[in-house]
Amino acid sequence: MLSQFMVLFGFFALVLVSIFWINKAVRMFDRLISDGQSAWIFLEFTALTLPGVIGVVLPIAAFAGAVYVTNRLSTESELTVMQATGYSPWRMARPVLFYGIIIALMMSLLAHFLIPASLQQLEMRKVDVSRNVTAKFLTEGEFLHPASGVTFYIRDITTEGELRNVFLSDRRDAENIVTYTSTRAYLVREGGGTKLVMLDGLAQTLRREGLRLFTTHFDDFSYDISSLVTQDRADPDAIGFASTPVLLRTPEVVAERNNATIPMVLHELHNRFTQPLMCIIAGLIGFATLLLGGYSRFGIWRQIITAFVLLVAIKMIEGAVAGPVLSSASMWPLLYLPALCGFVLSAVLLHLAANPAIIRRLTLRNRRAEVVA
Repeated sequence: MLSQFMVLFGFFALVLVSIFWINKAVRMFDRLISDGQSAWIFLEFTALTLPGVIGVVLPIAAFAGAVYVTNRLSTESELTVMQATGYSPWRMARPVLFYGIIIALMMSLLAHFLIPASLQQLEMRKVDVSRNVTAKFLTEGEFLHPASGVTFYIRDITTEGELRNVFLSDRRDAENIVTYTSTRAYLVREGGGTKLVMLDGLAQTLRREGLRLFTTHFDDFSYDISSLVTQDRADPDAIGFASTPVLLRTPEVVAERNNATIPMVLHELHNRFTQPLMCIIAGLIGFATLLLGGYSRFGIWRQIITAFVLLVAIKMIEGAVAGPVLSSASMWPLLYLPALCGFVLSAVLLHLAANPAIIRRLTLRNRRAEVVA
């Protein structure tokens, strides 16, 4: 059973990761390529997002694998045979528990190490790309809009890096619209910023008050274009980037460096421990719920839907406890309430499967109530 669980888990994980990853990659491709970045940058960015995508998919794949294998065993009467030979639901749930623990270990590796490291590296690369002004501006023959209210155009770029026939319109100040044109220009790095040095050009300033146009001819003029590119600051101590040992030892320092609160840091910390537990719960609930159905030629789709609804209910509890935890640092134990509810629910379902007489009595009582009504 364990080998079947792992095989189907690998299949569902591969399919789901591909779907999620391609969806994210398409959006990222459109944004990066439109900014003039290379295909290598696109591949690097998509690779850095992969650990986060896998972390989202693992609990879903664990649930899907457990449900699929259990449904197949039930349809082929293998569960019935195992129960007839004396295997109790608790004994049959043992491989499911091992299956969940294996996936939980994978999830722990992602949550504590790979995802924080990939997020930190991705943020640093975003900063590097945002500072690459050349990639944003050196596009000839196109009207570019590097910022709201700014239009930039280059007719031609020579092999020496000279820009020919440059047009720059700055409409950020609605009362004073400035348009620069020049026959030649250069991009110059200076003091950590980038300036556009225009030669032999004309500056036209349109003032809305009085609708007056002022023109100024210049031999050379420098325009600071660094402000046109978003300068994100790399913060290796951001909550999502910080390692688990750092969050455990110095949550106050992490909160202060990121202008966050202690509850936010504790939420991130304990969420890394509860995520692996949800992988175990997903497998157990999927298996235990399907055991209640027994054998049926029509399948056990009602049990599958019930298992899905129960898992959604646990996720709703997880969302409900997030608010109190984020408002008070002392409420962090509530983050483990969904996992506790999941384990208790799995135990109740296995107990009902081990004692079918309880289910028959409940069913008979409901039928009598319906008849009386």
